Amino acid sequence: MTFAETGTTVLPVFGLIAIGFAASKLGVVRDVVGEGLGEFVYVIGIPVLMFRTLATATFPPLSPWPLWISYFGGVLVAWSLSAVVAHRLYGRSRTEGVIAGVSGSFSNLVIVGTPLIVSAFGEAGAVPLFMLVSVHLPIMMVAGTLLTERAIRIDGGQQGPVDVPKVLKAIGRNLATNPLIIALVLAAAWRTGGLPLEGLPRTIVDQLGASALPAALFSLGVGLRRYGLFGELRLALPVIAIKLLLMPAVVYLVASRVFDLPPLWVSVLTVSAACPAGVNAYLFAVRFNVAHGTASNIIGLSTALAVFSVTFWLDLARP
Repeated sequence: MTFAETGTTVLPVFGLIAIGFAASKLGVVRDVVGEGLGEFVYVIGIPVLMFRTLATATFPPLSPWPLWISYFGGVLVAWSLSAVVAHRLYGRSRTEGVIAGVSGSFSNLVIVGTPLIVSAFGEAGAVPLFMLVSVHLPIMMVAGTLLTERAIRIDGGQQGPVDVPKVLKAIGRNLATNPLIIALVLAAAWRTGGLPLEGLPRTIVDQLGASALPAALFSLGVGLRRYGLFGELRLALPVIAIKLLLMPAVVYLVASRVFDLPPLWVSVLTVSAACPAGVNAYLFAVRFNVAHGTASNIIGLSTALAVFSVTFWLDLARP
């Protein structure tokens, strides 16, 4: 795959995001359209695609641990450095530092990563991607919530540790009803039972999965208008650089040099790390009522700039 061919893979993905943004900006569609499409993608489309892939794929005889360690090694570096930049360099509170850390390390693997990787690598690329997705949300939610709760206590001068069991219980309730987690459990049960996926059920699943990818990108474009691009540039720009450049570099080096993973897995992990910041960073900011502007600008601007970073990393790490 040449650099030009890489561009032809990436541009349609971000082109659909741009079309959604333009349609919203020009008033062609209302924001409620993007919200409805986003709900379909998150509740039905991507979970169905994830179920189909994990229920029917042939997995290579490799442990998932090197894959997970490679990726979350990059997360650890990006999160830590983003938090230090916000807290030490820009004098933000510890809580804002955590939000910056989440924004600088929480990739949009579902809405952007899935269409991008399936377009670039096909169903073979979806296997390592969904192996990553299966643990990505739980790990990031647990880490983000515990660290934010701790930072709030420190900023407020409160004594005593965070009530970890209470926090984990609340997170567990949320995960138990998360469509991606449900899809993972159903796929595991389907494989264990040795059930076939063919005929009419397979046709329906295939059609739902295929519709999820363009709908995901268009809905993200519609939603981007609410995030804005230029409100918090002083902090947003260094965090975006960490997210789009440093994090994929760390993941690429660990996956390829330390663990010598298969080239396809290295490519999928690297491109996943190079994806823009996910909307969960903004949800954390809203939940804890802090750094809304920082999170929203990092999401919006990193999505706009990711067309260049993803093209670069996809070309560099192509199998």
